Amino acid sequence: MSIYVGNLSYEVKEDDLRHVFAEYGTVKNVQLPIDRETGRMRGFGFVEMESDAEETAAIEALDNAEWMGRSLKVNKAKPKTDGGSSGGRRGNYSGGGGGSSRRN
Repeated sequence: MSIYVGNLSYEVKEDDLRHVFAEYGTVKNVQLPIDRETGRMRGFGFVEMESDAEETAAIEALDNAEWMGRSLKVNKAKPKTDGGSSGGRRGNYSGGGGGSSRRN
């Protein structure tokens, strides 16, 4: 299980988040996704803790808590779906085109 942490300051580093969650147990992993275009943190992250009980304690204590000037949104992360993104296109539309319609 993993914890979703939203409404994070863009200045947050993995060690900052690890330190806050360590008050509630052993932190196994911290992820802060980076925006590909801007190279900046996206404002949310994921924390994985040693046990469900530790994760529950952290969620209860930190949801809506004020940290770094923001009110945190902390809850159980939803499983990633395999839906994937197709760039906004549906079906097998290939776009394609151009070319001359003139025959010699």
